[in-house]
Formats: sequence, C-alpha cells, structure tokens
Amino acid sequence: MIRFSWLQFRAQAVTAAAALAAVVVVLAITSPHRQANFGVSNWLYTAGIVVLYLTPAIIGIFWGAPLISRELETGTFRLAWTQSISRTRWVAVKLGLTALAAMATAGLLSLVVTWWSSPMDQRNPLGGYRLSAVLFGARDLVPVGSTAFAFALGVTIGLLTRRAIPAIAISLAIFAAVLVAVPLWVRPHLIPPVRTVSSLNLSNISVGSSFPENSLGVSTTVNIPGAWVYSNQVTTPSGSTSLGLAPQACISGPANSPTAGPTSVCQAAIGRLHLRQVVVYQPGSRYWAFQWLETAIYLLLALLLAGFCTWWIDRRLSR
Repeated sequence: MIRFSWLQFRAQAVTAAAALAAVVVVLAITSPHRQANFGVSNWLYTAGIVVLYLTPAIIGIFWGAPLISRELETGTFRLAWTQSISRTRWVAVKLGLTALAAMATAGLLSLVVTWWSSPMDQRNPLGGYRLSAVLFGARDLVPVGSTAFAFALGVTIGLLTRRAIPAIAISLAIFAAVLVAVPLWVRPHLIPPVRTVSSLNLSNISVGSSFPENSLGVSTTVNIPGAWVYSNQVTTPSGSTSLGLAPQACISGPANSPTAGPTSVCQAAIGRLHLRQVVVYQPGSRYWAFQWLETAIYLLLALLLAGFCTWWIDRRLSR
C-alpha cells in the first residue's frame, strides 16, 4: 500500500522537491548580496513572505483536495477496498504519507526563507516585527502547522463533495478565511497580554486640541523593542481617556503642531495634569510561545479532520 501510494504521489513529490531546490539555490546565491542590492533583496524578501503563505494553500488544494475525491469520482477506490487492506489502513497510508511530505516541504521552505530574511526582518518598519501579523505566519513553525491543516482541510472537503474541482474552490475559500481570522481573532487571545501604566514622558508627546470644544488630545509613542502593541493610550490619573479641556498654552497653533512639538510652557501645563501612559502589549520574548501554540492549534485541527475522514470512510461510505 505504501509503495502504491508513493507511485501515485511521485509526480507531486518530484515537482515539490525541484521547486524547493530552486528556492534554496536562489537564496543561497543572493544571500551575500542582501546589503548591496536593495531592489532585488526587497523583491525576494516580499516574494518569500508570499510564497510561505501560498505554499500551504497550494498543497491543500492540489495535494489534499484531489487525494480522495478523485478516487471517489473515478471509482478507483473500489479496487483498493476489494483487496486485503482495510479502509482504515488505506486512509491512514494515503493521508500519512502525503501529509508528512507536505509538512517536510513547508518546514524546509520556512527554514531557508526565515534564515535568508532574518537580517531584513530586524530592519522591518513593522512594530514588533517577529510578532507582526504579516511576518509571524510566514516564519519558523507556523507554516508547517498551517500546511498540515490546509492539507487535511482539502482532503475533508474533497471527501464530502466527492468532486475534485468543487473541493479545490471550497478549500481555498475556507483556508483563506482562516488565514485572515487567526491573526485577527485567535492569536491576540492565545496568551494574556501585559498591561503597564507609567507616568507620561513629556519629552516624547504630541499635543492637539479640537475645535471649537478645545478638548485636549495627547499622544505618545511606545518604546518596547520587539513588542506587539495592542493599544497605547494616554489617560488621566483616574483612568479616563477623556483628558478635559486643553490648557491655554496648548491651544493648536504653529508652535504646538504635532510636527513642531509642544512648547515648554505647554509641556509644563501637561505635566501638571499628571497624565499616564497605558500600554497593552505582548513582549517580544513570547515569540516562540506563540509559535508553538498556533502551530499546535493547526496540528490539532488537522488531526481532528483526519480522524473525521477515517470515520466517514469507515462508517458512512460502507452503507
């Protein structure tokens, strides 16, 4: 059964190996020139991010979706089930062999792209670059987990639809929705964030006022290297974000514009308000904890989908 599954999968495996080898060669050749040729380096840097998001999707729709749906569509599954091999073993071998190849492909690709991109990641203008929504899912372990999930999702949708083309379209749509949902609604809640309250640094603020109410507006930056900042607010000592009326010394004008910065008189008036800076964030030191947690979630979902496929074939398709 393993040999037969390998023969069926051989073309996809050879194609993936060739593509992976090409990526390794390109990155190895361009690695010493990352600093010298910014145009090419930036293009490859962006391409690496795109490729690591596309790889799980491509594996899910072209390896996963047709894996069983094509057998059901053409009727070739009947031949396998008339042999001495049980349905459970048939599913386990087909899923296991291809899933391991998919995860290995994504893991090696992520390894070389993460290695090549690491110096440029550190200069990325995104705050908390390693935990940023764009880079996080295209680095280290997460592409392996998302690939396993995309593959299992494709197999499951193919099993339910019994048609390869509809399975490809549906799997792609669901996986794209998951890629959007996870960084927005799942990742921020995996670990409770840190909340800090500190005195406002008057040398690093921008002051403005609304017209005609003259309500005071104060903003400041966050200086926590590598942090993923959820929110950054200026509040009163009681915790209110409504700061009251702007002091006369801070009424909007050329001298108090955000680009010019507040005058010393305005700063002194702001200081007498005893404002606080409240920052909610994830420290950069939690990067690997987030990587392992998110990867574990993807792998758990993949295992649940694989279990469902086994149950469906063993129970439902036998009727």
